Amino acid sequence: MSSAATRTRGRAEIQVLQSDQLRDLAWLVHGFSTRVGGFSKAYGGQALNLSPTEEDSKAVVERNRAAFLKAIGACDERAPWPLISARQVHSAAIHRVDGVPPRPLVGDGLITATPGLVLAVKTADCIPVLIADRKRRAVGAFHAGWHGTVARVVEKGVGEMRRQFGSDPTDLVAAIGPGVHRCCYAVGDEVRDKFASQFAYASELFEEVFSSDPVRERYPLLFLNQRAPGHGEPPRQRISISSRPIAASLWMRAWPPRASR
Repeated sequence: MSSAATRTRGRAEIQVLQSDQLRDLAWLVHGFSTRVGGFSKAYGGQALNLSPTEEDSKAVVERNRAAFLKAIGACDERAPWPLISARQVHSAAIHRVDGVPPRPLVGDGLITATPGLVLAVKTADCIPVLIADRKRRAVGAFHAGWHGTVARVVEKGVGEMRRQFGSDPTDLVAAIGPGVHRCCYAVGDEVRDKFASQFAYASELFEEVFSSDPVRERYPLLFLNQRAPGHGEPPRQRISISSRPIAASLWMRAWPPRASR
C-alpha cells in the first residue's frame, strides 16, 4: 500500500508533496499542492489557490495552476499540459477522459490512459486519492469526502479502470493525499450511522467524546463554538470525531494486497 505524500520537493518556491511509490513510475508526473508559493493576494498573500473563489480572480488562479503544473513537470517548452477537472458534487460519478472535454464535467472521479493530460481533483478537508496502473499506464484521480466514501467512489473508480482499460487491481498503485484530521473534524450521529450501514468496521473509525472530557484540551477547535459568552460552561454534549481520516481509512481497508514487483 502506498503512503500518502511522503516526500516534499520545492521548485520556484512552490512546495509539492509526492508519493514515493508513484515517483517510481518514470512515465508519470503527480503531486499534491500546498498553500505555499502562489500569486494570490487573498488568504494572506502569496497563496497557491488553485480553485476560483469570490475572493480570488480567475486570472490569478490560472497563473497559480500554470506554476503548479510547471513545478510537477507537467509542461513542455511552450505551455502546460491540459488540466482536466470536474465540478465536484460529492458523488460516485466517474468520467473517462480522452482529451479536453467539450463541456464541463460533473462528478468526483476522473480516469484516463491518454498521455499528456493532467487529471485534477480539488480538496479542502476531503481526501484526494490518486491511482496508477503500472502496466497499462492508466491513471485515476478521485475526490473522496465522507459522502463519496460511503458511495464507494474509489472502489467504483477502480472498477471503471478495469472496465475501460483492462486494469488488474494487483497492478495498481495508490496514493492518499493530505486531508482533514481528527483535531478539526467532528461528525454527527447521521454520519456514523451511514458508515455503520455500509462497513462492518465502522466503529473503529470514530471516537466518541463529551464536551466536558479532557479531549477538549487536545482538540480545542472542536469546541470553539460550544460556549456562549456569559452563559458559563456548556452542557455535557456528545460529539463524535473521526479517529482517523475517514476516507483514507476506508480506502486502505478496501485495497487489495499489493503485488510484488
